[in-house]
Amino acid sequence: MDEPGVVIGLDAVIVAVTGDTPRVLTARGEDADALPSGPLDVERHQTLERGVRDWVARSTGFGLGYVEQLYSFGDRFRDPRERAGGARVISVAYLALVREQALPPTFDAHWRDVYAFLPWEDWRHDRPLLIERDLAPRLYAWAGDDARRRQRVDLTFGLNGAPWDPERTLERYELLWEAGLVAEARRDHGGDAAPLPGTGRALALDHRRILATALGRLRGKIRYRPVVFELLPEKFTLSQLQRVVEALAGNRLHTQNFRRLVEGAGLVEGTGERDCSTGGRPAELFRFRRDVFRERPQPGVYYPGAWWSR
Repeated sequence: MDEPGVVIGLDAVIVAVTGDTPRVLTARGEDADALPSGPLDVERHQTLERGVRDWVARSTGFGLGYVEQLYSFGDRFRDPRERAGGARVISVAYLALVREQALPPTFDAHWRDVYAFLPWEDWRHDRPLLIERDLAPRLYAWAGDDARRRQRVDLTFGLNGAPWDPERTLERYELLWEAGLVAEARRDHGGDAAPLPGTGRALALDHRRILATALGRLRGKIRYRPVVFELLPEKFTLSQLQRVVEALAGNRLHTQNFRRLVEGAGLVEGTGERDCSTGGRPAELFRFRRDVFRERPQPGVYYPGAWWSR
């Protein structure tokens, strides 16, 4: 009898920031939206990255710019077809940063707000009420009298005086999954997959776990790599730059501190031009200074002291 074998898949977390909204590209799956996914063609694709770039270009009609390997996901039964005797699916996920653009009408996909899937991560309008109202009571009920579990809840979600760590995005999602609060956990165990209040929109398979991993990676990376400039036009205002950083960070930043940091670090340079499209006072246009790579080993765009504006 032939063994079902192993299939290597490629998943792409394609992120854009439009206005002040972080967006992710999703394709319509059988039961829920999914991240764009495709198989590795072992004969034609010389590298995994070329494979991702190839099928994204063929599926969406546009080429990817900045791409980095995110993580490999290979838990048993992450694809339900394995339970029915199918092959085990190991996915290599990639993170891509693009500027949002219209999709071909033949491609059944949409740009979605990242925080529709991870609503507890958006602190731009203060601490989300849903954490104390919807999530904390259920998490503490799951923890019961187990002191270690209760401490884990506190540390992960910044409760009872514990600090909020913006980069622990994956830990927060996995805790909700372990507690059976997200729809994917109940779906995977054959239960009612209707979303509970405050738990966000589900994705197919383990794709919300992959998205949480990508958001945490981005939040950490903007500290030491100027990746946000991949999401901006060649010329931009400092307000546009700040909105992109805030969208990814999930928090408001102190404007003057942020601008002093960006300008003092030599990350941008003025173009001598001004943006007159806002209707107000024309704002100066800047561009990213690529010479900064020669000057600093880790040219990030914000620092922890600028994280909280209140």
